[in-house]
Amino acid sequence: MNKQIPTTLVELLRHRAQVVPNSPGYIFLVNGKKPTPPLTYGELDRQARAIAAWLQQYSAYGERVLLLYPQGLEVVAAFCGCLYAGAIAIPTPPPESGRLKRTLPRLSAIVRDAQATFVLTTQTIIDLVANVKEEFPEFEQMQWLDTTTIDLNLAPEWVTPAITKDELAYLQYTSGSTSTPKGVMLSHFNLMYHANSLQTACGYDSNSLTLTWMPYFHDYGLVEGITVPLYNGTPCYLMSPFAFIKKPLQWLQNISEFRVTHSQAPNFAYDLCVRRYKSGQTLDLSCWEAAGNAAEPINPKVMKEFYHRFSSYGFRWSAFAPAYGLAENTLLASSKPKGTDPVLLRVDSKALEQGNIIIAPSEQTTGVKILVSCGRLVGTTQCAIVNPDTFTPCQPTEVGEIWLKDPSVTQGYWQREEETQATFQAYLQDNTTGPFLRTGDLGFYLDGELYITGRLKDLIIIHGTNHYPQDLEWTVQKVHPALRPDYGAVFSITKQEEEKVVIIQELERGNQDLDLNQLLGDIREAIASTHELSPYAILLSKPGHILKTASGKIQRRSIKNNFLADKITYIAKWIEDHNITSPKV
Repeated sequence: MNKQIPTTLVELLRHRAQVVPNSPGYIFLVNGKKPTPPLTYGELDRQARAIAAWLQQYSAYGERVLLLYPQGLEVVAAFCGCLYAGAIAIPTPPPESGRLKRTLPRLSAIVRDAQATFVLTTQTIIDLVANVKEEFPEFEQMQWLDTTTIDLNLAPEWVTPAITKDELAYLQYTSGSTSTPKGVMLSHFNLMYHANSLQTACGYDSNSLTLTWMPYFHDYGLVEGITVPLYNGTPCYLMSPFAFIKKPLQWLQNISEFRVTHSQAPNFAYDLCVRRYKSGQTLDLSCWEAAGNAAEPINPKVMKEFYHRFSSYGFRWSAFAPAYGLAENTLLASSKPKGTDPVLLRVDSKALEQGNIIIAPSEQTTGVKILVSCGRLVGTTQCAIVNPDTFTPCQPTEVGEIWLKDPSVTQGYWQREEETQATFQAYLQDNTTGPFLRTGDLGFYLDGELYITGRLKDLIIIHGTNHYPQDLEWTVQKVHPALRPDYGAVFSITKQEEEKVVIIQELERGNQDLDLNQLLGDIREAIASTHELSPYAILLSKPGHILKTASGKIQRRSIKNNFLADKITYIAKWIEDHNITSPKV
């Protein structure tokens, strides 16, 4: 274990390669279950030096380099190679042959925003993109390299870059948006300091063993899944997210077979395991010490169902490790300590709707909401619960916006000075307490535990994927000319402990001959094909229901409140398995 924090990942991996070159670093599970030979620290260092030497031939220091890979060992070497060259890595979702309509526009937007000049990838992806380069000319302007063919004899030509701890290591692009991607800037020190914090907060030791199927382009996958094991000097098994989705229980089988101690996933993954369960499983989950649960709202019902289903296979309630984090803080701000039971809090639901915390007495059986604590603050993290309108601290029993202060807080958004200033340089009303990171999330801090109650931002998270309302609204409004541009609102509501998407859209006047059922079906199809979402409800209304501020911003929270209060007069409505085309009476 590290007693002194390395200043860069380059320093960390070079140390591992020199001290324990033959120790296993990473193992990939082919088809989700067959382990490859281990990639040792010595081999990883050599591959990283060879990739870096190639980049250095093109003066890549400080340049932005896209990483486009399927999950595997290659992307680990490419990430390290970028940093060895002093370049800025951009872990990015690779284009998929069956989903080019969705994946390529986002990739193109990231290329333009980051002004990327290099791509490290595989020949399969190079061939895939070659067929569409005419539509995306920015792809032609970059240097592409299939790193699986790199000549390892280049490694001795590598020159150690003169990088400092404060220089950028990579850009973490926020997921979900194709029109306005934002690259979070992470320094080498952000990454190393946070890995050190997680080592203690998440209970890693010299006997730890990690398994991750979270994608390398997701902060949960890249930071705790891939980087923390390197920091610890302990092995990491990598599994494809597609292998998990295809066969969720293989994740648990791998934990059992390889005696994994740490593995993380969003809430939906635990739910999927419960729903796909079949009797006769041969599992021993007693080795699982920290079952991380973050990246989307945590459902206590899912936790209980997972425990009840798999406790007979050795899974312990104390193994659950609910956590809270965001890329702007490198990863986690809070996490439940290893070996302790998760904390569930019963609060009065009506009071919570008003932003107040009232503990529900044990005899209260109705009007109760159970909240899962996201654990205790990680490392040296400071947290303030703040009124987002007045910038004053909230009372302990009030819900407010979560503000964070720690060396893990990143450097801001790439080439977005105003947004960086507003988000990363927040001060309390006294103008002396700060700077803080404004998370945009709502919650409270009680008895040393952090609870998340909702989002101040309009961001919608479904199955671990971020969806920006404006993107969905634009998709809807492209369906038919009768849909009034800039007069739609998309938001999420909670139904049966699950987050659901609601669409409210105004119609232009004078469209009495519309086939409303057809239009509702076309909207559902557009949302499904473009965003891979299934809306819970769609309401088509007359003009006047989409409220805006004086500056023209859509007031989604007010519209949501009107929807929940049944105050929206609709012309046509679709909800779940039935639709209504007659106006509300």
